Amino acid sequence: MPALVIAFIGALVFGAHLFVALFAKTRVPDVLLLIVIGLLLGPVTHLVRPEQFGSVGPVFTTVTLVFLLFESGTELQVGTIRKVLHGSFLLSVLNFVVTTAVVAVAAWKVAHLGVGTAILLGTILGGTSPAVVIPIAAQLKMKEHSGAILFLESAISDVVSIVLALALLDGLHAGNLEVGKIIGTLLGSFLLAGVLGALGAIFWSNLLSRVRTLQNGMFTTAAFLFLIFGLAELLGYSGAIAALVFGVGLGNVAWHGAILSKRFPSLAPVGLNSREKGFFAEIVFLLKTFFFVYIGLSIQFRNLSTILFGLGVTALLFVARIPVVRYGVTRTTTVMDASRMAAMAPKGLAAAVLASLPLQQKLAHGDFIQNTTYAVVLFSILLTSALIFLQDRTPAGRVYRWLLTGFAKEEPEETAEA
Repeated sequence: MPALVIAFIGALVFGAHLFVALFAKTRVPDVLLLIVIGLLLGPVTHLVRPEQFGSVGPVFTTVTLVFLLFESGTELQVGTIRKVLHGSFLLSVLNFVVTTAVVAVAAWKVAHLGVGTAILLGTILGGTSPAVVIPIAAQLKMKEHSGAILFLESAISDVVSIVLALALLDGLHAGNLEVGKIIGTLLGSFLLAGVLGALGAIFWSNLLSRVRTLQNGMFTTAAFLFLIFGLAELLGYSGAIAALVFGVGLGNVAWHGAILSKRFPSLAPVGLNSREKGFFAEIVFLLKTFFFVYIGLSIQFRNLSTILFGLGVTALLFVARIPVVRYGVTRTTTVMDASRMAAMAPKGLAAAVLASLPLQQKLAHGDFIQNTTYAVVLFSILLTSALIFLQDRTPAGRVYRWLLTGFAKEEPEETAEA
């Protein structure tokens, strides 16, 4: 049996490389094929069950998200972030509000949940998954501006979803919702996690040149990343935002190093070299491969009516995503990139984890919330993958471009930064 498992892992890694090459030719996202493999292993044949992984499964998914955010953050330049931060924040807020409202109204009117419980389900599904969005956006080779907007939107909305859902869950459990406390927690989670990540980047960039002299020291940056994430979570902040800002800091050493060296001439910060960046890219590729297989085998099909409700909610969310992009993204974005943004509303790790909490706390309709969320996670990832494929191969692309008339036909020229 162990030999068969090891052979399967080897075949899966080879298959993942094949799926990436297949995406370049067919526009069938590799994440879709990996999820299908997970579905076949899990809910279809029951060869593997999520319970067999015990506590390792959730830890693995969290590690994947941390690496993904960090590695993507190292590729974000401060100049790009300045240009897209306002647009990303607007898109994040608009998408979160619309998504929460659509899900809450559907759960209230169709599934007959209480108002508070319906809003909780809406906040759980309010974000978009960076673990799905980032790889697809990278493979599509979207414009830097558009890719950065999607990336920051997914990171921001994921944190908003986690903080608000946990606050609502505590309020429903205690029978008292405090709006001021929720807002304060959200702002603190963003700001303080960002400060922690930035300080970590400054410290590590000045230590990195010495660390490189250690034998087998390549993984020390990852170890420090884990420390930053864990410390942020233990302090009650967002570990995901801390990991993201830490990556951005190491990717922009020339920028913050120039500022700090004026006041502290003894500092000598360095960023990641090409060898280290390649190392992290390989780790992310492997983790991403196993992550999407794990997502597929974790999907549960327990109730047909819940599955159908989840499918209907998913369809509504993708319809609502079109006006969200139309009014939440600047018109200088190309119509092709706007169309792809409108096709990306996948739910993922954060939603799946949050959905298990109401049932654990024995909240009313906890099983419905969990099963509905699992269904929406599955269908949203499948629909995102399908729409990306259809936009390039069928008239669906023309429909999206018609609905998003007014966006730029060509990427406007950008002035070179000094």
